[in-house]
Amino acid sequence: MLLILASAGKIGSVSDFLAPFSDASELPRRIAHLDMDAFYASVELLRYPQLKGLPVVIGGGRRAPDNALLVKHAGLPLSEIPVADFPLLRDYAGRGVITTATYPAGQFGVGSAMGMMKAAKLCPQAILLPVDFAQYRRFSREFKEIILSIAPVMENRGVDEVYIDFTHVPGGQREGGRVLARLIQKTIFEATGLTCSVGVAPNKLLAKMASEFNKPNGISVVQADDLQTQIWPLACRKVNGIGPKADEKLKNLGIETIGDLAAKSVPQLLQWFGKSYGHWLHESAWGRDERAVVTESEPVSMSRETTFERDLHAVHDRAELGAIFTELCERVAEDLQRKGYVGRTVGIKLRYDDFKIATRDQTLALPVQDAAAIRQAAGQCLKRVPLGKRMRLLGVKVSGLISEQAWQASAHDPVARESLLRPQVLTSIKNLDPYTASLF
Repeated sequence: MLLILASAGKIGSVSDFLAPFSDASELPRRIAHLDMDAFYASVELLRYPQLKGLPVVIGGGRRAPDNALLVKHAGLPLSEIPVADFPLLRDYAGRGVITTATYPAGQFGVGSAMGMMKAAKLCPQAILLPVDFAQYRRFSREFKEIILSIAPVMENRGVDEVYIDFTHVPGGQREGGRVLARLIQKTIFEATGLTCSVGVAPNKLLAKMASEFNKPNGISVVQADDLQTQIWPLACRKVNGIGPKADEKLKNLGIETIGDLAAKSVPQLLQWFGKSYGHWLHESAWGRDERAVVTESEPVSMSRETTFERDLHAVHDRAELGAIFTELCERVAEDLQRKGYVGRTVGIKLRYDDFKIATRDQTLALPVQDAAAIRQAAGQCLKRVPLGKRMRLLGVKVSGLISEQAWQASAHDPVARESLLRPQVLTSIKNLDPYTASLF
C-alpha cells in the first residue's frame, strides 16, 4: 500500500500520514474494537451479489435444497443464479440455529443464535444459505493480516472481531483514532470487499460499545469526557459482561441505564451482586477498564457442539447419534492439531428435550490429540449420564491444554513433564473475568 487518504482529504505518502507525535510517553490510551459487519452473510454476498439488499440468513449445514440449487445451475456462474431459485426460510423444518443475518433480515427481528423455525415466522421470505466455515476462516485470516500490517498490537477475539491498540501506532491519535480506523476500514474493503465497524475509546470496554453505535461500516470515537453523554444513557445490557439474568435483576432494582447503575453506591452493588461482580459493575458503569490488548493468549479449552434437526434418542437413534458423536470428536481433534495443542481432560455436554443440561468429564493420565482417543474418553463420559430422555444437543470438549511443542520437548525431561502434568488450580472464568462467556 503506497498511498492513503490523509485526514485533510489529500493523497500523500504513508510517511507523511503516519508522522509520529512528538512525545509518545504522554499519549492517551486509544483502543479500537473492530467488528466485521454481518460477517458470514457478507462473505456469502460476495459469492451471490444478486442477493444484496435482500433478507438473507446463514445457518445449519448443507441441505438437499442447497445441493439441488447447485446441481440445477451447474456450469453457471454463482452470481447469475436467479434469486427466485434460492431456498427460502419458510420451507425449512428442523432445529437449526441462525449464525448470521443480513441487515434487511434483522429489520424483521431476525438475529444470530435464533432458532430458524422462530426466524421463519418473523421473516418467511428470507433466503436461507448454508454455512461455509472454510471460506469464513479464509477471509478472517485475510482481514487480520491487513490489520497487523498497519497496527501490530492486535487481540484476536474470534473469527470476525478484534481489539487493536492504536496508542503508539503512528497516526493512531489523529482525530481520536478516527483517521487510522478509516485507513483500516478502507484497506480491508479494497482487499476483500467486506465492510467493518470500528469503535475507538480509552479502553476495551468502551471501544466494544462504541463499535455498535454506527453499524454498518461506521466509525465511532469515544473520549474520556464522553461518558455521561454517550455511555450513561445506554441500557445496562449494552455493557459486555451484563447478561440477560443480571439485566433482569438490575431492572427489578429500578436500574435501567448505565447512568442509573453509576448512581448506585458500591456498598449497594456489593450487597445485591456480591463482592466481585458488584465491584465490576461499578467500575464498568464509570467506564473503567485497565485490560491490556493481548496479542497472544493460551486457549482454555477447545470444543464442538451441535443442535440436532430433531430430538434424538440414545437407543432408537443410535447409529445417527454415533456418527454425529464421532464427527464432533474428529473436529475437536482437527482444531487441536491445527492450533498445536494436546489436552488431558475430555468432556461431553448433553441438552435434553426438556432443556436440562448434563456434563461429564474425564482426566486422562496423558494428554491426547487424536480423534480416536478423544472418542474413547468421551464415550466413557457418556456412560455416566442418563440416556433415557431424548436429546437436543451434543457437545465434546477437550481442556487441560498443553502446547504440543512443550509436550514433545519434555519427552526426555521427567521434571519438565511432571510440571506439565501437574494439576492446575483453576479460578472460575466467570468470576475472574465478566467479559468472558462461560465455557461449556
